[in-house]
Amino acid sequence: MSAYVFPARTTTAEIELGTTLQPKFGPDGLIPCITQDVHTGEVLMFAFMNAESLAHTLKTKKATYWSRSRNKLWLKGEESGNVQHVRELRTDCDQDVLLLKVEQAGTANAACHNGYKSCFYRKLGDFEDGALKLQFTAERLFDPATVYKKKEGGTRPVRKVRGFGSWYRL
Repeated sequence: MSAYVFPARTTTAEIELGTTLQPKFGPDGLIPCITQDVHTGEVLMFAFMNAESLAHTLKTKKATYWSRSRNKLWLKGEESGNVQHVRELRTDCDQDVLLLKVEQAGTANAACHNGYKSCFYRKLGDFEDGALKLQFTAERLFDPATVYKKKEGGTRPVRKVRGFGSWYRL
């Protein structure tokens, strides 16, 4: 599928100061990707890409990630309609993290599957409080129950997620 063949990594000097994209995928074949709103700089989400999803993103200019839970390509907005149009791709100094700057588009203009513009919609209220209480920093833009309807014949199993005391549909 890939029209892009990513070059083999070369010297440290070329990787860190050169002009060729040489992404460093981890042993699992993934590279971390931070996604920001191109206009405001707000961090919208964090996800992973593999070589195929990165190539698809470059080809279509629509953010495509690798879903570790579903073990497949994930075109952002394929279910919700909240698509991310990539306007810029950056990499960090040693090319082991990507940064996408996107225009978030869609009815709700939201990146988070929980209905918020950003996946970072909560903050730790008090660093000194051992209770580790989170405070909401944003309003929900859409109701996930109405956007993510079960596909006919398919279900997402409910299971307990390590470190959490509640059951989540994954």
